[in-house]
Amino acid sequence: MNGFERRAQQIKNRIKETTLKMLASCSPKQIRIADIAGEAGVSQVTIYNYFGSKEALIREVFRDYAQGAIDEFESVVRGNSTLKEKIEYIILQKKQNSHTFHPSVLAELMQEDPEIREIVRRKYEEQGLPLMAELVGKAKANGEISDGISVETVILYLNMLNDSAARMLESMQYGEDQDKLIEEMVHVFFYGICGPKPQN
Repeated sequence: MNGFERRAQQIKNRIKETTLKMLASCSPKQIRIADIAGEAGVSQVTIYNYFGSKEALIREVFRDYAQGAIDEFESVVRGNSTLKEKIEYIILQKKQNSHTFHPSVLAELMQEDPEIREIVRRKYEEQGLPLMAELVGKAKANGEISDGISVETVILYLNMLNDSAARMLESMQYGEDQDKLIEEMVHVFFYGICGPKPQN
């Protein structure tokens, strides 16, 4: 990459980072190219030259974000963390996502842009789901999850916990209450509501 290409990539990255920050608090409909240009310190023409339209820019921002999330999840699944730590990560993921995209923004993007729906579907089916199956398969092989429960059932249960955690975390203030909720949900995943069986 020569100097010109490197500068161009730096400008594109700055535009995308600015757009991502705006999506944390604004509806895509409220964001204007002029606002992005002003915050990023570039001209509107520059944005159109690089991305073509606001919609194409937001799609590229979302695609990069989704791939980054998948890459991070892969490093967690294949890393040396304990199963408990990996489950905590999965439950925490919705909380972390809400700091980047407000849930209403995500819902709006998914509802109104079929290309973004397709990005999410493909990322989940081609990368996210196989990684979840790998995680559960290893845990079953290690005796950390009952061999009598199917991979599909464990993934379904994890998704249910994840969705419930997201709704509850949104209604709570940041701090000890959220940490306690996450710890309790991980406990429920491993032991149910009755707790671990006493050792004989």
